Amino acid sequence: MISVAAAFDGLHLGEFLPPVLVSLAYILLFAKRARTLSREGRPVASWRVVSFVSGALMLAIVQLPPFDSLGDQVLIAHMLQHIIIGDIASLLVVFGLTGPVLQPLLHIRATRPLRTLASPVIALLLWTVDIYIWHLPLLYQLAIRHDLVHALEHAAFFWFGALLWLGLIGPLPKPRWFASWGALVYVVGVRLIGGILGNVLIWTQTVVYPVYKPSDAARGLNPLSDQNLAGAAMMIEQMFLTILLLGWLFYRFALQDEQRQSLLDLATRRGIELSDERAARAASAGASERLRERLLGVGAGIPDPAGENLEPPAGAADGETRDTGAETPTS
Repeated sequence: MISVAAAFDGLHLGEFLPPVLVSLAYILLFAKRARTLSREGRPVASWRVVSFVSGALMLAIVQLPPFDSLGDQVLIAHMLQHIIIGDIASLLVVFGLTGPVLQPLLHIRATRPLRTLASPVIALLLWTVDIYIWHLPLLYQLAIRHDLVHALEHAAFFWFGALLWLGLIGPLPKPRWFASWGALVYVVGVRLIGGILGNVLIWTQTVVYPVYKPSDAARGLNPLSDQNLAGAAMMIEQMFLTILLLGWLFYRFALQDEQRQSLLDLATRRGIELSDERAARAASAGASERLRERLLGVGAGIPDPAGENLEPPAGAADGETRDTGAETPTS
């Protein structure tokens, strides 16, 4: 008769329970913040809510049986699991984030470094170190043998993947050079860095992870073929993801340029000084509508989110202009 303890031990609770609880916490915190923003008249777009929740659920589901059990036995299944966690789930979660959603998090002392960690260059470096360290044979096989190490590996793939996408499409401030060509180089760089690892697994004639040999043999699989398929899965996923991201970036650049010009035209019509850089920052941060409302409300004394009163001083009606752009808006 199988004991209850043995049954629970077979479920690898130490491995999949943490991501399930974390995913649930992500959804609850996001829902709480979304309700607050909705009450303030700044609702999160429905597609962003769907994206965030889908990513968080995907993060949990892919680490539950039977997916996780299969990943412990077949390398290509494990690689697909990592692709979903580190690339797809993290990307969907980041698509759900906006400046107002992240605002409370950035006010916490422990999470303030997020601004620096999610800057494009640092995020790319951290992500590169993460994927290459965890794919070293010693650590990769250690994760297969120990549930807590495996949970840590998956958490690292998700967190550093999220930083990678925050650096590309997140609402945090980015360097000016990143607004155009920098983002394209970033996407291509991610493709090349991941492609090196994928090519190693495809073309090497040595089994890199011997831990899979017994389970592959039990399933009638050639360990080297299993490894080659895992590398091919990486390459195919990265190819499609790169195409999608490049398409998204071109669309986003066109939209932001249109929003920037619209803000400048509105400021000119209302006799308000607005720099091109300020308008571009608002557009890239997804805050063009908020800045538009402030420009339209200058005559009514609409307060700046940072506390500055935007009512023009005496003399503005006679043609005097005013710069509204000291700070980037928070939404």
